[in-house]
Amino acid sequence: MKLKVECTKADNYDELNKKGEDDPRLLYKHAHVYAKDLEFVVSGRQDTFFSGEANKIKPVHPDILLAKMRPGQCIDMEMHCIKGIGADHAKFSPVATASYRLLPTISIVKPILGNDARKFARCFPKGVIGLEEVSPGEAKKKGSGYEGHEGEKKAVVKNTFRDVVSRECLRHPEFEGKVKLGRVRDHFIFMVESTGQYQSDELLLESVSILKEKCASMKRGLAEYTR
Repeated sequence: MKLKVECTKADNYDELNKKGEDDPRLLYKHAHVYAKDLEFVVSGRQDTFFSGEANKIKPVHPDILLAKMRPGQCIDMEMHCIKGIGADHAKFSPVATASYRLLPTISIVKPILGNDARKFARCFPKGVIGLEEVSPGEAKKKGSGYEGHEGEKKAVVKNTFRDVVSRECLRHPEFEGKVKLGRVRDHFIFMVESTGQYQSDELLLESVSILKEKCASMKRGLAEYTR
């Protein structure tokens, strides 16, 4: 790919300058250089693979700002794209960030009602804790802790997947002894962020496929070694 741009004054520069215009994008041509200014240069038989607008090599995000220039400045450069894998260098890895965490658990062991329930819900990200009315059956059940509270709002656990384990609720004395926080030790939540070559879900499947190939190769090597 190549990039050749020069910053010059706009055709109506004098008119804009008299009006007090201070936006460089209006005063100058190519004041801002973007990824869309990169031009793909065909080499060898590449035209058979990358012909047409749909197959043309181009930036995924054309509006990425590369440089800012003023009259008298220019950029003239040639770039070569090299195919590689993450084992060669991290810059070739299609994964930006990969991490995992254990699924949180939240157990309400004693009723949390009314304003306390609303405050308890605010201690967690939206959607983790919900508010429901105490049913007549719960209010009549002895030992439930809801006796005489029919129709009042109670705190209930909705979706622990959204919890970030901030443990904020443990800072408030009114919730002491009413809630237990923990993690499911065998439930892993993986977060995989892609840099663009692959979609995140494709990355996981591709990585599993490569891992299986490596295991099969190791198994064959061990079999040959033990002969």
